[in-house]
Amino acid sequence: MPRGRLRVYLGAAPGVGKTFAMLGEGRRAKERGRDVVVGLVETHGRVHTAAQLGDLEILPRRVMEYRGGEFTELDVDAVIERAPKAVLVDELAHTNVPGSRNAKRWQDVEEILDAGIHVVTTVNVQHLESLNDVVHEITGVPQLETVPDEMVRQADQIELVDMSPDALRRRMAHGNIYAPEKVDAALSNYFRVGNLTALRELALLWVAGKVDEQLDRYRAEHGIATTWEARERVVVALTGGPEGDTLIRRAARIADRSKGADLLALHVISADGLTGGDPASLARQRTLAESLGGTYHQVVGDDIPTALLDFASGVNATQLVLGASRRGRFAQILSRGVGVETTAQSGSIDVHMITHAEAKQGRARRQRSRAALTRRRRITGWILALAGMPALAGMLLPFRAELSLPSEILFFLMLTVGVALAGGTWPAITAAVGGSLLLNYFFTPPLYEFTINDPENLFALVVFVLVAAAVAAIVDLAARRTRQAAQASANAEILSALAGHVLRGESALPSLLARLRETFGLTSVTLLERAAETKSWNIIATTGGPPCVKPSSGDTDVIIDDDLVLAARGAPLDASDRRVLEAFAAEIAVALRQQRLAEAAEKAKPLAAADKMRTALLAAVSHDLRTPLASARAAVESLRSAEIVWSPGDRAELLATADESLVKLDRLVANLLDMSRLQAGVLGVTLEPLALYEIVPRAVDDLGARIDTTVPYDLPEVVADAALLERVLVNVMGNAVRYSPSVLVAASSVGDQVEIRVIDRGPGIPPDAHERVFQPFQRLGDRDNHTGVGLGLALSRGLTEAMGGTLTPEETPGGGLTMVLRLPARQGRWPQSGSPT
Repeated sequence: MPRGRLRVYLGAAPGVGKTFAMLGEGRRAKERGRDVVVGLVETHGRVHTAAQLGDLEILPRRVMEYRGGEFTELDVDAVIERAPKAVLVDELAHTNVPGSRNAKRWQDVEEILDAGIHVVTTVNVQHLESLNDVVHEITGVPQLETVPDEMVRQADQIELVDMSPDALRRRMAHGNIYAPEKVDAALSNYFRVGNLTALRELALLWVAGKVDEQLDRYRAEHGIATTWEARERVVVALTGGPEGDTLIRRAARIADRSKGADLLALHVISADGLTGGDPASLARQRTLAESLGGTYHQVVGDDIPTALLDFASGVNATQLVLGASRRGRFAQILSRGVGVETTAQSGSIDVHMITHAEAKQGRARRQRSRAALTRRRRITGWILALAGMPALAGMLLPFRAELSLPSEILFFLMLTVGVALAGGTWPAITAAVGGSLLLNYFFTPPLYEFTINDPENLFALVVFVLVAAAVAAIVDLAARRTRQAAQASANAEILSALAGHVLRGESALPSLLARLRETFGLTSVTLLERAAETKSWNIIATTGGPPCVKPSSGDTDVIIDDDLVLAARGAPLDASDRRVLEAFAAEIAVALRQQRLAEAAEKAKPLAAADKMRTALLAAVSHDLRTPLASARAAVESLRSAEIVWSPGDRAELLATADESLVKLDRLVANLLDMSRLQAGVLGVTLEPLALYEIVPRAVDDLGARIDTTVPYDLPEVVADAALLERVLVNVMGNAVRYSPSVLVAASSVGDQVEIRVIDRGPGIPPDAHERVFQPFQRLGDRDNHTGVGLGLALSRGLTEAMGGTLTPEETPGGGLTMVLRLPARQGRWPQSGSPT
């Protein structure tokens, strides 16, 4: 059975109309004669969305029982049994009620697709897994429901449902999205213009990436190698030389002029793993490219023009930026160079050749690599070449009559191969030349003369020399490649160990310096920074023996930038080791920047928290402290007035008003003081065993409201502070009474804890706002903002955690909010006095 097709309506933000669009698509499909049913649609009380259902067939939902309540979910079995052509399933990002066949709704959709049924569904961009943390950072609201990106990317069609922030806010203000009492809160929190603009951009970028994938897949399936200029992309080629900064900046300007084209920096690594460029320069140029909005890439290839063009074609690039050749005129005559070769093969890709200060200055002279073979092997090869050949000739002379010239040549060739294996190229060439002379003098007529009469013998000797030289060259090349591979492997192992050393959680900068000193057996390694004012050198970090006080006092120094230098003392380093040292230096510079940023962030946190608290406190005091104070003052002034004669009933009412206002003021000031003590860590807590059937009724009496309670007498005692527990219960129950006509307090034992549930049937709060209700001085904007500073739940959680418990919200089955207070139950014998430690 073929798998069903998936169509996704992706919303840039809640309320843009994705469900409305999905239902419209369903109705149009039905009008065209297709069998379409509604598996699950959430209208959220929106009149226009409900009207869009029209005459579409709606399948019954599956009813689930959970914690005494009834919930409905998508009935997968009913959809598969009905077997329509297509089914509409709303809200792909949804967690099913415990006990359902699948934990997530997107897994239900997978089953339906596997059954060969097409699915049309909806999801908002903030619910995509890859964007979850980004959306949280932008909006400040954690998204608990997520969908794997791969689930949405595999959709056959993705349609973005978008709307400008102003238009969406107007829809919100007109009551087309949320109930009127929630509009103000939504507009001032999640639906701010900045949030909506950022979400819109995220959605557009994500969909653009999906379109790019579809375009790449189409071009690959149809074998299209030419560039399609659907979107400008500029690739800049880097060699690791000093001209790289100029090229990146020029390429960035080209990208900007191309209406924000993508910028990609590319470095080609040789196939043996050795970059051929300066690692420190490449690291700096990577940072520069990323700071200009570009990305950095590396590919492997020995043919640089081919590698550049293959990469550019693969990313559908339209422009390629290269630097003018650094080779001299004579070298350019011998070889056209990378720039000319790339331009000749570029096809539809535009190539920009950028001049720079290093052009035609010649390549940097490379230090000759060490010999491919060890000194001992080279000496052995020379001994075999100089002594072995005469010895072999002496051994073959007695058998000259029995052996033919080809047989004698084979003996000399075998010895030459041995010389090549032992000593490399030059001993083998020497052996080949010496062997040819010995064969000519002792074994080729006329004997004992350096002449050859037979052309066939001349040909055999020439072939012998050529074969010997070829074998020697191959052996030497193999040895050289083996050494390079070993060096590259050693460097990779060093860098891998370095990365693991840092990732294990150790402090990055000291770890890098210590690992560098251990790796190369150095005496000391010092990171120096030039002071901006005095131009003197300051020691930022050091490890090992006496530090270097300036770059010249070390045996080796690496310039990281104008003001940072890494100085090392100890064994001298060769060229290959210095390359690794430069890579270390680049990572050390990054670690230093990260350390300083982390230090700055840590210093800013207390200041930001204090400023936020101060601002919130001033805002709270401006109204909530003055309101009860003004009421009490007005009542007292009225009683003191001699112009009005108050009846006993009026006087009693005014006194009651003053008393009630002062009680509110006292409670508010107590909450503020307790919150400040909690944040300062000086709140006194005395833990003792308590019976809940004594504490809960006292809290209900203090509140003065009608609350139903279910607290069994055989419930284990809890370990808590009596006064603080009563304060917590009063605050939590008071919050529930404010928004719900009926409140139930139920207690039960769960393992080694006791749960106290304060259950209300009010409007509740969305799951993504559960944690925000515990923030001090903040209230959800769809509530009455004139009844308190929003300290009750924040203080309650703080007091609960101070007693070793937890306070978490849950949704009440059927609607409402349940606050769950968990406290440790008494275990064994408890001390009669004092507090447990």
